[in-house]
Amino acid sequence: MEDIIYNQLSYPILTWSVFLPLIGALVLLFMRNAHVVRWTALLFTIATFIVSLPLLNNFDKSTHKMQFVEIHEWIPTWDIKYFVGIDGISILFLFLTTLLSILCVLVSWKAIETKTKEFYMAILTMEAGMLGVFVSLDFFLFYIFWEAMLIPMFILIGVWGGQNRVYASIKFFLYTLVGSVLMLVGIIVLYFYGGRTLDILALSEIQYPVKMQFWLFLAFFAAFAVKVPMFPVHTWLPDAHTEAPTAGSVILAGVLIKMGAYGFLRFSIPMLPDATLIFVKPILILSIIAIVYGALVCFAQKDFKRLIAYSSVSHMGFVTLGLFALNTQGVEGGILQMLNHGIITGAMFLMIGIIYERTHTRVIADYGGFAKLVPLYAGFFIILTFASIGLPGTNGFIGEFLIIFGAFKARMIWGVLAATGIILGAGYMLWLYQRIFFQDARTDYEATGAHPVSDINVREVITILPLIVFIFWIGVHPDTFLSYMHSSVENLIKNLNMTTSYAEYENMLVKNIMELF
Repeated sequence: MEDIIYNQLSYPILTWSVFLPLIGALVLLFMRNAHVVRWTALLFTIATFIVSLPLLNNFDKSTHKMQFVEIHEWIPTWDIKYFVGIDGISILFLFLTTLLSILCVLVSWKAIETKTKEFYMAILTMEAGMLGVFVSLDFFLFYIFWEAMLIPMFILIGVWGGQNRVYASIKFFLYTLVGSVLMLVGIIVLYFYGGRTLDILALSEIQYPVKMQFWLFLAFFAAFAVKVPMFPVHTWLPDAHTEAPTAGSVILAGVLIKMGAYGFLRFSIPMLPDATLIFVKPILILSIIAIVYGALVCFAQKDFKRLIAYSSVSHMGFVTLGLFALNTQGVEGGILQMLNHGIITGAMFLMIGIIYERTHTRVIADYGGFAKLVPLYAGFFIILTFASIGLPGTNGFIGEFLIIFGAFKARMIWGVLAATGIILGAGYMLWLYQRIFFQDARTDYEATGAHPVSDINVREVITILPLIVFIFWIGVHPDTFLSYMHSSVENLIKNLNMTTSYAEYENMLVKNIMELF
């Protein structure tokens, strides 16, 4: 196989990275003491992060090939293999997943007091599933991990969620399940047409008929659009975020919704280039709608957490806009913004969870005067606010700049419309900050029986600080992270046979539509 580099290390690093959290979940099964359970879960998440770090140091940035590849026969009758590897796109999401999993354990230290063992087992199992999705190079293996990660999230929302947790968890599960079933149909079609193989790299080399690409693109789109989530199949996200425990919201915002965009990058665009050209304009339109709609809806939200949830709809609209601009700047900006959104919004949900433990309310109108009550918390939150609105020097600026640049390069109108989302984003985030930290306080928390409002403690600072570091690291020196993806993105664009002229490939789009009939 010319497009792979077998594992460069002396041990199966990807296998250890994926299955170490699962081993941790099995270890927790035999424990009873909640304190020991917490420390064991933390130990396994830290160990997974450390085990995966050599991937960054030993990764060859000069090639687009899959690296650290491991192949083992699994079900020979169906030509199913245990086939894993990573490239310059997936490596960043492995890093993000392992980092956020540690922070999810830390932020839940005091918040989860019932069924502690089961909670941390769900966190570790979900980490294994998410990592498995990013390394799978066999469709059967990919689909198992894709489905497996839904179950722990369903349990996290349904068991440890808020008052409407049952409704939110069922809605989340049904939306994602319907999309996944349609994707399964597409995978089966690829299996038979591709010569009865589920090798993702081999299937990516086949030129499929345009009509087949059209229907396959729709099948995959059903799964990936729901997961992003794109407008108008986004309605499960605010409910899931609002009802999920803090750790669930962090994982959902930080990793799970990135998998839809990752699916577009790994499957839809490289495998189905003609269909991509057919659907690019509708997807760009939906992306612009998501950017503007998500931002406008944020202005109407009364719940702190729900506002940040709707902001994710807007921010992920930028991601799909960049990916389907189909040029190097847009795609790299989209990938980087996926990473940025996981860091910024993940940190936002951590901060919401921290203050909720003290106030027992998420109603924005109940807050006020927090700049004096919790100055350190206010300082951290203003950094996150600036990163969210894309202030130069923060990671949000780099991602949005590349996406807008790529959108302008595709067609000026896309860039202009997307830029309105940045303005709206600054409006709702600064207004949110003003209401929480500077307006007069409306609630006496001690009188209502809530805990006294104290500033964040050492454990909480340790939880937030790594994400703050990456906000400035990416903002000041983005090439540290962009350098990993250059070769993979260039190869992706080259294989599409794209030109820099939007008008030229729009003519190809018309031709492909004609061929459908």
